[in-house]
Amino acid sequence: MKSLLFFLFFLSSGNCKETTPTTVYLCNSPSAKKYHYKSDCRGLSNCSYKIVKTTLEKANKDKKTLCGWEK
Repeated sequence: MKSLLFFLFFLSSGNCKETTPTTVYLCNSPSAKKYHYKSDCRGLSNCSYKIVKTTLEKANKDKKTLCGWEK
């Protein structure tokens, strides 16, 4: 019985890992410096340009950093 419980715990423990989204959102302004995980993040509320969807890899290449509201 102990080995069965251990086995079930071992199987389920791998599913608790938090993953980072690969899609992010940013304001298409030339001066924008942040990316956002959610398109409705309050950090995007002042964006007067178009909000665009991109990859986290591209946002990092463009030297964007994570919005402080999403940390």
